[in-house]
Amino acid sequence: MNEVPVSSHVKMVARGVDVFYGTKQALFGVDLDIRDNSVTSLIGPSGCGKSTFLRCLNRMNDVIDGCRVEGKIELGGQNIYAPNVDPVLLRARVGMVFQKPNPFPKSIYENVAYGPRIHGLATARNDLDQIVETSLRKAAIWDEVKDRLHEPGTGLSGGQQQRLCIARAIAVSPEVILMDEPCSALDPIATARVEELIDELREGYTIVIVTHSMQQAARVSQRTAFFHLGNLVEEGETDHIFTNPKEKRTQDYITGRFG
Repeated sequence: MNEVPVSSHVKMVARGVDVFYGTKQALFGVDLDIRDNSVTSLIGPSGCGKSTFLRCLNRMNDVIDGCRVEGKIELGGQNIYAPNVDPVLLRARVGMVFQKPNPFPKSIYENVAYGPRIHGLATARNDLDQIVETSLRKAAIWDEVKDRLHEPGTGLSGGQQQRLCIARAIAVSPEVILMDEPCSALDPIATARVEELIDELREGYTIVIVTHSMQQAARVSQRTAFFHLGNLVEEGETDHIFTNPKEKRTQDYITGRFG
């Protein structure tokens, strides 16, 4: 395997990543750099491997029977698939926000406090209070929930629930936040709020987002990677991918000829 050079300002590096579900291969030799403090969009038609790749980045595929990941993925120079890496601790460093908002059946406060508590980031009530408030502020939902922190998170609207889930991910101070189609279950107004939030968060976090919406990729990301049939076809600055792609398959997908 030829060594692919790694540029500076890279937070995560994937090299030669193959993924198998049983005997079926879902990803083929993916090489991708995830830049620090930027948003990278993964786009492509359904079943192309973009969500499979996203789940490799925090070892969520470990929980799928028969799934095997080969190749190398590094976070800050450390192989995340090394035997001495604890996936639970890894997922504190690489948080995830899912397609459908999934708050815990707990209060708004406890949704955010849960991670810091189990990871030992805070034990004193004052420290937890501070983490909860800071996380909810960063997720742009504090003003809406500050007077109802002890009400159930499940009682919020869909868009608020998704921002609560983002606050929950932020609360353990991750380095990277993965988002798997975070707006697909939301209405346009809630989607706009989450997109604004993503733009603000990239100052402090590295973000990777899977999206079916090319308009969303164009709005929120600095870099875009196009997947097709389990292959990474092309990756580069978002503007270039959308206006001047190198590959015909990318051009065809962006102009709606398939997908």
